[in-house]
Amino acid sequence: MSSSYATRAFYANNRGYNDDNYNDDGYGSGTGSSVDSDAYKIAYDGNDRSNSWESGNIPIAEIFWSLIDKADRKFSKVRDLPNYARNRNDSDFHKAFKIYTQLWKLQQENRQKLVDAGLKRWEIGEIASRIAQLYYGQYQRTSDSGYLSEAFVFYEAILSREYFRGEGLGLGQGQQELGLMNKQMRFLARFLTVCLVIGRREMVSRLAGQLKGLVDECKKNFQETEFREWKHVVQEIIRFLKADSSFMNMRPLRYCFAYDTHPDSLLSAVPFNGKRRLVLRDAILSSYYHNEVKFTELTLDTFRVLQCLEWEPSGFFSLKGGADNSHNGIGPNRLSPLQDIRDPTLPPNPRKVILYRPSVTHLLVVLSTICEELPSDGILLIYLSAAGDCGVNYPTKLSSGISQNAAEKIVQGSDLDAVSPSSSPVNSPPVISSHKDDDKGSNEGYLWLGSRGSKGVYYQGSNYFYPCDLIPFTRKPLFLVVDSNNSCGFKAIHGEEKGETAIMLLSPISRAPSMVASTDSTRYQHGSQFTMFLTAPVQAFCLLVGMSGMDIDKDTYDKAEKLFSLSLSEWEKALVSSDSLHPVWDEVLADPFLRRLVLRFIFCRAVLALYSPTYNREEFLPSCLPHLPASVSPDDPISQSAVLRLAGFFGAAEHFSFSQGISVAEGTNVEVLSAATVGSSDTPESHSLEDKNH
Repeated sequence: MSSSYATRAFYANNRGYNDDNYNDDGYGSGTGSSVDSDAYKIAYDGNDRSNSWESGNIPIAEIFWSLIDKADRKFSKVRDLPNYARNRNDSDFHKAFKIYTQLWKLQQENRQKLVDAGLKRWEIGEIASRIAQLYYGQYQRTSDSGYLSEAFVFYEAILSREYFRGEGLGLGQGQQELGLMNKQMRFLARFLTVCLVIGRREMVSRLAGQLKGLVDECKKNFQETEFREWKHVVQEIIRFLKADSSFMNMRPLRYCFAYDTHPDSLLSAVPFNGKRRLVLRDAILSSYYHNEVKFTELTLDTFRVLQCLEWEPSGFFSLKGGADNSHNGIGPNRLSPLQDIRDPTLPPNPRKVILYRPSVTHLLVVLSTICEELPSDGILLIYLSAAGDCGVNYPTKLSSGISQNAAEKIVQGSDLDAVSPSSSPVNSPPVISSHKDDDKGSNEGYLWLGSRGSKGVYYQGSNYFYPCDLIPFTRKPLFLVVDSNNSCGFKAIHGEEKGETAIMLLSPISRAPSMVASTDSTRYQHGSQFTMFLTAPVQAFCLLVGMSGMDIDKDTYDKAEKLFSLSLSEWEKALVSSDSLHPVWDEVLADPFLRRLVLRFIFCRAVLALYSPTYNREEFLPSCLPHLPASVSPDDPISQSAVLRLAGFFGAAEHFSFSQGISVAEGTNVEVLSAATVGSSDTPESHSLEDKNH
């Protein structure tokens, strides 16, 4: 069953509340254009006709409420399924989806009868919202961006038709208004998550404003009701947008051909000698930090890595700005939600599982399941972002006293009444235990996956994730990215693998200071520095030298990206032509996502090694295993020239220390050089290496 059929059917008879087929109250009459009706018939022909409600004597309302009960049970079953396991049976999703499309058809064809029987407008919105949630849940399990787009379509339609405004819930006047507002706020929080992931930033700002306004209205009109959970949700999204707004919309985090090399143009080692070409098939993204910027279960860092491991739909980045900016995603000139703008020749996105603050045992269960089902040509990427010291890893306690889990419970559909401040671990009596008294040596590498109250007299080491925990899984190809102040401990894996050489990109143990003093003392003002270099390297460079998106216009930023692409092209050629490249690097460099991560790691290492405040200081330098060739090391002229070009372009060359003889050619203006580079071609691999001599 094609999911787009249901979406077309949704639009066929509900194309807008200003259409001629809509009554004044906003309800559709159930008739659409002949073209749309054809799509509608395609969606519901077949077995659904055998269950026709028109042929029986059972009242329509009774059939409708019976289907509602059945749909609720199916929905709950699908929602509770794990979002990992490659070979899971999708029949539950299709069954749930089928019954909700039956419900949608029934209310369209019998709208007036159902309204007379007591159907409320918000109940129609609930059906559409459940369909959107099914789509988003399927995106989480498959990483298929098509499901994400379908979820956006339904949520956008709910917003434009205001399904959660107007009629009450059949309770007292005050209670019905409060109930509707809760439903509307819950819908806005879910829609916000989808818009964040799909990259509709203008819509995100609009929804965040609406959510804040509703919360303020509720606090004003229902003073006897506690809204601390919703206040926390608003605080989360505002903090998230503030942290991620410096270079918003400068360029997509996803793999975009306007900036990144097309997979068909990737250079390869010659000869390849018959080695395997591994493909990134799965990724586990896990984060567990104190006070990290997040919204629902998406931390700022996992959000960036999630997008970094997906294809940007063809043309989407260039088209979305004008539509959303002028019409807020609504109106005749907006980008059609049903327009297929993804390149069908591209392979599917790697499957990604996000684990927000997992227990060690749960992380191991997910890891073992994915490894067991990994295809023979596949490699698994594991991104771990956590502290190596439990003393700085307590969960956040906001001024309102609400736990960090409030937002994700809302988005997942849990009742707000179940989110109790008294049940939050941040309100539990602290169990004090000094880190120096641990039975493990302070120099041993581990990540701390625990919260306050999980250590002390009850501590048995269950919250420590050790490098040796990963060794059994090295029977399969692993690409490990560790962002932690204890990342160096994971070097112990190298040489102890059980079959496959694991690739490791390890963060510095200390964060490099920016040239501009920060007014925010938290580690996560802009997210992790190392993760930002891997996902948005030019932005990370700008922040390091004290520049923000407020200081750079789009044209200047695009020129900087072109200069950066030139450097990546040089490092790429140095890698594939090296005689000392470890064979495992050959196997992964054929994958465009992994190659891009490796090249950005080289850039990160070169920048931090040459940056004056951290010049060649080991604690500020990232590391990798197996070692990369010397031809891409920070000491090599290629690397130093690359950093100098970008630093000179931004007028920040004085913040770096270069070897003698490394300079831009006399009389050559950096901006002229960059403009020539930009004008030469749109693809990094086509840039000439002649500028290297400058």
